[in-house]
Amino acid sequence: MIEFENVTKQYPDGTVAIEDISFSVEEGTTTVLVGPSGCGKTTTMKLVNRLEDPTEGTVYVNGADNQELDKIELRRDVGYVIQEIGLFDHLTVAENVATVPDLEDWEQERIDDRVDELLELMGLPPEDYRESFPDELSGGQRQRIGVARALAADPDVLLMDEPFGALDPITRERLQNEFLDIQSRINTTIIFVTHSIDEALKMGDKIAIYNVGEVVQYDTPQNILANPATEFVEDFIGDNQTFKQLDITLVSEVMEPLDGGESAVADTEPLQVAADGGDGPPAVAADATLKTALTRLLATDTVELPVVGDDDVVGTISERHIRDYFQPEKTGGS
Repeated sequence: MIEFENVTKQYPDGTVAIEDISFSVEEGTTTVLVGPSGCGKTTTMKLVNRLEDPTEGTVYVNGADNQELDKIELRRDVGYVIQEIGLFDHLTVAENVATVPDLEDWEQERIDDRVDELLELMGLPPEDYRESFPDELSGGQRQRIGVARALAADPDVLLMDEPFGALDPITRERLQNEFLDIQSRINTTIIFVTHSIDEALKMGDKIAIYNVGEVVQYDTPQNILANPATEFVEDFIGDNQTFKQLDITLVSEVMEPLDGGESAVADTEPLQVAADGGDGPPAVAADATLKTALTRLLATDTVELPVVGDDDVVGTISERHIRDYFQPEKTGGS
């Protein structure tokens, strides 16, 4: 867990980067810090691994005041991923990933196993990438190596500063999706900095929205969209809040669970989770977004889609379910 308690950071020239910041990041979750340039989000993140120190207040890392921790040891225990990636060009991919385990004097066999494990996790087969050098990789591949290096020593905390900001939109979206999948398989507490509210809504379990050094709202993506705390937050989110909710709400949250096979479409086999191809009726995955489900409903002119989880039909979803979710008071839904 990471906790900011009444934290202020003022520089010698009098500039106040952040003022009286207080919030907690729960263990194993991702909190996204988002706001305009110069609002204090990166400064807040750097306070965790003591690249910056607070002027007032306390930053706790796993219950300890980080001012009482050794800087070097703290930074080895906190993974750090930046937009520029910062790979060592003269080292191979394997040697880059192994940087912290080497410093920690791990045995070579353990290092090799960890490198291979992380390369597999990042979708980069070890046999193809271990001996490659950074300048032989694409931007997206280098970014994945940066994440692997940050995770190499199995840190409790991972800091990510605009990690996908320098990538083209297609690569950025693909890596966002891949990282969400990775995140579901690791138990790491993550602080993620971005200037994009759409990225924040997609990546965060909680979001801290900054405005001129202050956190003006700290909440879940769903609650921020439904109940923006200030006019600034409402303007920062922008228009089309309902469409943004389609992007962050999972089918499993809205579907009608299967209760013994009352829905004829749910009992139909075979099912195709993809929108096209295959011989059976279309289906949608339980962990897909409502945007995917609605797109599939409209594209296939289907009244109801079966929802698939772990290769079994677990429920159904229709346009009515989606309308009820967003407008329960009008439709009588829950």
